Amino acid sequence: MTLYVNLAELLGTRIEQGFYRPGDRLPSVRALSTEHGVSLSTVQQAYRVLEDNGLATPKPKSGYFVPVSRELPDLPAIGRPAQRPVDISQWDQVLELIRAIPRKDVVQLGRGMPDIHSPTMKPLLRSLAQISRRQDMPGLYYDNIYGNLQLREQIARLSLDSGCQLTANDLIVTTGCHEALSVSIRATCEQGDIVAVDSPSFHGAMQTLKGLGMKALEIPTDPLTGISLEALELALEQWPIKAIQLTPSCNNPLGYIMPEANKRALLTLAQRFDVAIIEDDVYGELAYTYPRPRTIKSFDEDGRVLLCSSFSKTLAPGLRVGWIAPGRYLERALHMKYISTGSTAPQPQIAIAEFLKNGHFEPHLRRMRTQYQRNRDVMMDWVSRYFPQGTRASRPRGSFMLWVELPEGFDTLKLNRVLHDQGVQIAVGSIFSASGKYRNCLRMNYAAKPTAQIEDAVRKVGTAASRLLADMPDGS
Repeated sequence: MTLYVNLAELLGTRIEQGFYRPGDRLPSVRALSTEHGVSLSTVQQAYRVLEDNGLATPKPKSGYFVPVSRELPDLPAIGRPAQRPVDISQWDQVLELIRAIPRKDVVQLGRGMPDIHSPTMKPLLRSLAQISRRQDMPGLYYDNIYGNLQLREQIARLSLDSGCQLTANDLIVTTGCHEALSVSIRATCEQGDIVAVDSPSFHGAMQTLKGLGMKALEIPTDPLTGISLEALELALEQWPIKAIQLTPSCNNPLGYIMPEANKRALLTLAQRFDVAIIEDDVYGELAYTYPRPRTIKSFDEDGRVLLCSSFSKTLAPGLRVGWIAPGRYLERALHMKYISTGSTAPQPQIAIAEFLKNGHFEPHLRRMRTQYQRNRDVMMDWVSRYFPQGTRASRPRGSFMLWVELPEGFDTLKLNRVLHDQGVQIAVGSIFSASGKYRNCLRMNYAAKPTAQIEDAVRKVGTAASRLLADMPDGS
């Protein structure tokens, strides 16, 4: 174990045991360097680890402090088990979210958009510009169906952080994670099949099931530990489920990280009932703790896990570069990829490969993880301050999404219509359910650096919610 990790663990233990209290100033970099006989850079790296773990907060020209504890909203309730598989609905509400055109006068709190304005993105932008000027025009040719080899080699190297042992030949580059999920569903299931999903769940995957004529069986999900293994086991015993689709690391929309033991147990269930697992890991690299969580794929020994991810959340969605490690379903996945989009556009693949190869990705990730974690704390403070009493909220351990639950019977569809006239958009909770549950919930994005405009938008959401609640028949 490296010196900075040892030092970070020592300081973290002292903080958690109360040696340093919330709000206390932590020892200076120079003082720790002298006390422990290590370099200044070692201490700085240790403090970065503590930042990533939410145990230290830097203040300009003042040093590092233990974050001030604050009262947090209660956690969202766990949904009730589904009685049966259902046909997916909610397309109209999804369309309303995704067809919105970005406008400066509208604060879009609902979209799954990362912050693309970080200075750590500049090397990628330079690569894109240079490739477009090259005489051999590599970005204008067809690529092979697997995708750019250099990029696949870099993705395979990255996968080591999640515990996977992949090679370039195990991977297929896709047009975003959305296509990776679609390819996975079509490679493992057929029209009329049943797919078990975590609930609430990513609306894009469910709309793919809808378009392919499949049914979803929603499994109750704990806001801290993820999909209920007990409920899943009962569902597998009762229904002919073909696949399990879930987002176990930095979940969208709840933000939890499924414990490693639960991931292993889920894989054991899949083996016992011989079903595929479609694992969406698009937010996994944005976990606030280091090392990042292991994927279910990392425990897979018989190739039944199809691992899907992309650079849409870590870099930018407009690049449209994702990937899939389909295991035993490789040939089938290649066919599904071919009949949907064929090969993926080469230019962004080449630029991303250069960005990774030249060592720019890890510093970028460190910066974004720290930013998103700080933003989460700010957003949760705003929700506590501006939303009605009794509001519940998730505890994201990664990514940049907050799930908010208002009292039973509240209608976020009506709330969104009210907010539209005030220049604010949210993601209504019903789109994260196959059957339209979670109508009293909403999802908000906190990726962008906090501004007065964003705070005002959150205040508008809370104020409008309070007014609508007061107008409800029971006055609750």
